[in-house]
Amino acid sequence: MQTRTLGKNGPGVSALGLGCMGMSDFYGQRDDAESIATIQHALDRGVSLLDTADMYGPFTNEELVGKAIKGRRHQVFLATKFGIVRDASDPAKRAISGRPDYVRASCDHSLKRLGVEHIDLYYQHRVDPDVPIEETVGAMAELVAAGKVRYLGLSEASAHNIERASKVHAIAALQSELSLWTRDPEENGSLAMCRKLGIALVAYSPLGRGFLTGAISKPEDFDEDDFRRTNPRFQGENFARNLQLVKQVEELAAEKGCSPAQLALAWVLAQGEDIVPIPGTKRRSRLDENLGALDVRLSKQELDSIERIFPAEAVAGERYAPAGMAHVNR
Repeated sequence: MQTRTLGKNGPGVSALGLGCMGMSDFYGQRDDAESIATIQHALDRGVSLLDTADMYGPFTNEELVGKAIKGRRHQVFLATKFGIVRDASDPAKRAISGRPDYVRASCDHSLKRLGVEHIDLYYQHRVDPDVPIEETVGAMAELVAAGKVRYLGLSEASAHNIERASKVHAIAALQSELSLWTRDPEENGSLAMCRKLGIALVAYSPLGRGFLTGAISKPEDFDEDDFRRTNPRFQGENFARNLQLVKQVEELAAEKGCSPAQLALAWVLAQGEDIVPIPGTKRRSRLDENLGALDVRLSKQELDSIERIFPAEAVAGERYAPAGMAHVNR
């Protein structure tokens, strides 16, 4: 397994991680047995970075990951998050909290659900505009001092808040969406700030929520409870326009002799050694396909070709509905 480093002088992790969110939430029906088998297969293949969060489920995804890694903790670099508050009785309700008391309580709950003694990488899932980031990261730093957490991370934070947070405690990673159809970290300055400060970028949804795999041809391909049915990029004319972009990616992949998913992941990997994609899947077959991207090398000419057919401005629709967009790049 190829490895990459999380942050300046940080820990080494597998060059591709595994996002576990879709195993429990947002992407249709669950299959816990196959999801656990997928996590364990990932460990067998040398994947070490597993990504979850307390809000996935809510709460159930951490329990699932905990079951899957039982007895194999030494093989795992375990990342989880706090900060998006959901109510188990009404999961549609959302709030953001970065209060120090909430940080401490969330960590203890996550440790219990995961069945571990420490979390390797603890992220603030979204920045709380009502709590100075120094207070939130200060509480996170206390968790490091207590031995409950090893490294700290932020998710969807602005360049300004990344810099402020780093003055309180070293930040190992910023998790943000990055893919062929989402270039926000490049455009909003957060990636540049990470590179200035020696922080890794962990790229979530590197396959465009599955769209870049070429497996989605119509909105009806989604289950009724799949959140992509309400995502702007999967709506009406946006869907049709974005599908044309994906078809061109499929053509390039065919020429390269790889799958569209592998081409899309290879593109993310080619953006820098400080970037670690965490494609999500709940199936072993898709996991193996994704890992094949590590063997795909893109020349400068091929990268230029991809950029010509899939420039950032060509994508139709925002990546979240307005309520979700209000909480990114904060």
